[in-house]
Amino acid sequence: MTGSLDQLFLELEQGILPPVDFGVTYLPSFSPREDVVIATTGHVFIAVDATAEWLDAHVPLGDPGAAFNPPFLRDLELHLGRRVNNIDLMTYAPRRAGGPDLALKPIEDQSHPRVRRALRYRDDVTVYGCDGGVLVIGRGIGDRWEVAVEVDPEARGRGLGRALATAARHLVPDDRGIWAQVAAGNAASLRAFLAAGYSPIGQEALLVAHR
Repeated sequence: MTGSLDQLFLELEQGILPPVDFGVTYLPSFSPREDVVIATTGHVFIAVDATAEWLDAHVPLGDPGAAFNPPFLRDLELHLGRRVNNIDLMTYAPRRAGGPDLALKPIEDQSHPRVRRALRYRDDVTVYGCDGGVLVIGRGIGDRWEVAVEVDPEARGRGLGRALATAARHLVPDDRGIWAQVAAGNAASLRAFLAAGYSPIGQEALLVAHR
């Protein structure tokens, strides 16, 4: 049975899905850097630095989906002294063997804006660049490998986002797959990741420190 956030992600990567029981599971906060609320089909996981007593008093009974409604998330923000970074769709793709088709070069400059941003939320970060785009891979919440891509405005509409997302599947540092968090309203990014073979797993609200 899932007892920690890293174990949950390992199980999800292996295709072991939580029960569809409309229940809520409390997990320990994984990192002092961030907390998270996660929903899969019919189940919610809350991994935050709060007591079970506090959560019992604030999580709406019989309606785990309400854990993503503004009143509960606002209560969490105030209680934890954090802010909700975004509510994202969680997608996952298994690793692919071999090297990527896209020509990418590592970006070593630690002052690069994407490098600085990635280091706020991830460990073991590697940033790659190509003509018109940037690819970021790092270890995020629950020790999962995560990818983020950025396509220059003048390079959009040519399939580069999909190519970057696909390349990430070849560049995962170990045998695990890779996760991508996509804002539901970012239709272009969502289409790119789905076309690159990423599957929707659930949604998450990451709570991070105020800047």
